[in-house]
Amino acid sequence: MGSKGGPQTGSPYAKLWKDVFAGTCGGIAVTLVGHPFDTVKVRLQSQPMDKPIYDGAMDCVKKTIKWEGPQGLYKGVTSPLAGQMFFRATLFGAFGQSKAYLGTNSDGTARALTTLDLYKAGAMTGFAAAFVEGPIDFYKSQIQYQIIKKQSDPAYKPPYTSVSRCVQATIRTNGFKGPFQGLAATIVRNVPANSIYLGTFDLLKRQAAASYGCTVGELSAQHPVIVFGAAGVGALGYWIAIFPVDVIKSAMQTDSIDPAQRRFPTMATTFKKLYAEGGMKRFYKGFSPCLMRAVPANGAMLLTVDKVTAWLK
Repeated sequence: MGSKGGPQTGSPYAKLWKDVFAGTCGGIAVTLVGHPFDTVKVRLQSQPMDKPIYDGAMDCVKKTIKWEGPQGLYKGVTSPLAGQMFFRATLFGAFGQSKAYLGTNSDGTARALTTLDLYKAGAMTGFAAAFVEGPIDFYKSQIQYQIIKKQSDPAYKPPYTSVSRCVQATIRTNGFKGPFQGLAATIVRNVPANSIYLGTFDLLKRQAAASYGCTVGELSAQHPVIVFGAAGVGALGYWIAIFPVDVIKSAMQTDSIDPAQRRFPTMATTFKKLYAEGGMKRFYKGFSPCLMRAVPANGAMLLTVDKVTAWLK
């Protein structure tokens, strides 16, 4: 890292740069592995209860491939791929900086992070990341949802042939607020979810490193399966804790971009209308593909982050 133009070893920005770069690599990995599961989740969450398009996760996969080809499972993928640099930069940069902040005493001296500190850092990270993740989720959800409208109404013509056209339409309609449709639900989801996700992942790694007699940085090279498993446990905790909020978020983000035509203008209204459709069961639509995605996608992402971070060192 001592090359001209790059962050110098020991510089105050070196650690942040490494977190950003490693996070971007991890983000690409999680998108490539997890996007098909995410497409199924969003479509099951968003389809009408009275006239469902899909009978379940496998039926959704079969119909998606039948109607759109295998590439249909990657609908809207350009949004998360294009946004990974910014989102993962925020996520892992914020997590690293949050731990650094919590690990510093008022007099500037360092202290060891407690278990509570790890979960606090995850919560702080979730709040910051919501402002980047929200727009990414919004655009991909708008694209993923078009097939449901088309199958429900043969006369419907999808307005967006690409993510870029969706971006243009939302900004033209709502200005800078357009990409932040459903932001409140994203924040309510992200704060506890990332507290559990990142806090658990970091805690399990520290415990494993102590058990194996190595550093946390050495763990991914010496025991990659442990890192993969820790990521999977954290991801399962993420979704089990907040899935109903994610359903509310998906409903708000797949709603009309025109405020006058929205069915779900607020979280409270969304909860009431979804509950009226199917009780508490309505808030667990798409739960199975989400859990199936959690371990492989997040395991791949966080293992990639750890390995890239170790390589950069």
